[in-house]
Amino acid sequence: MFQTFDQATEILQAALGSSYLDAFLENAENLVDGGQVRVEDGIPNETDQAKLVHLYQRLAEFKFNPETMRQLIQLSMLKVTRKDQLPSNYQITPDTIGMLMAALAFRILPEQETLSILDPVVGSANLLTTMMNQLQALNGRSTTGFGIDNDDLMLATASVNVALQKADVELFHQDAILDLAVPQVDLVVADLPVGYYPLDDNTKNYRTRAKEGHSFVHHLLIEQSMNYLKPGGFGMFLVPQALFQSDEAQGLVEWIQSVAHMQGLLNLPTAIFANQQAAKSILLLQRQGASAHQVSQVLLGTFPTSKDPKEFTAFMQKIDQWVATNLQSTK
Repeated sequence: MFQTFDQATEILQAALGSSYLDAFLENAENLVDGGQVRVEDGIPNETDQAKLVHLYQRLAEFKFNPETMRQLIQLSMLKVTRKDQLPSNYQITPDTIGMLMAALAFRILPEQETLSILDPVVGSANLLTTMMNQLQALNGRSTTGFGIDNDDLMLATASVNVALQKADVELFHQDAILDLAVPQVDLVVADLPVGYYPLDDNTKNYRTRAKEGHSFVHHLLIEQSMNYLKPGGFGMFLVPQALFQSDEAQGLVEWIQSVAHMQGLLNLPTAIFANQQAAKSILLLQRQGASAHQVSQVLLGTFPTSKDPKEFTAFMQKIDQWVATNLQSTK
């Protein structure tokens, strides 16, 4: 399927004289339109149009489900990153991480018929739709999503991604630090960007803002996300493993204790990071309210590599035991 889809992208890239990303978006939009080839000023020409129609007919013969389509888009985005040499902030969240977050979310979320998820830094929507697809497969509940991004190209990618998956996702083009036009949700997931937020005037009402100079954008996004969680709702954030070792860590901890319960901090396997300085953890916060309470034993540990099934299964069983012991009143 990817080879067929990629062949169409290559034809469009040559015809349009564009980047691979722009050709990918044009190709995906053609599929969203039912395989109709968009023509502007005679481009692509009739020969290329015929080739594209043939490839779209071949794609229509495959049996797509949302997860298959997500993986197809993911492979395309990996090629986009390589061919266009995009910066690191355009890189997708790997499946390994998305699957681990979904497995954790499945265990901690209360049983209910519907589930709403927000990703304030949605990017291509790979992480958001991974979570939605996995949770729907695991428990069959109806899942809706909301995504925020201020990058035109990433939001365009997210738009075709959710359209091709037929995912129930609403996307918003804006700076996630500003007020959001989304409802409160059951779960927030985010692969947080790390660095400084340059617009100091936008952070005046944030308690995690730096006392001097620019504030950490990942601190601000964590605070913002908690505002859009229902009481008792969970936030799952991909954060640097050194999150609590910076000069601003004390202020972050004090803020967390005032509005949320820090329920867990799980390190991801170091083997999945080419650069150990880029190693990340899953920070698990629960908004105060409803039946939420601070657990007596915070969930700590490091995920073993999935290459060792026995060790990995044993670790997940420890998480199950922790949930049963510590979160019973929230489930």
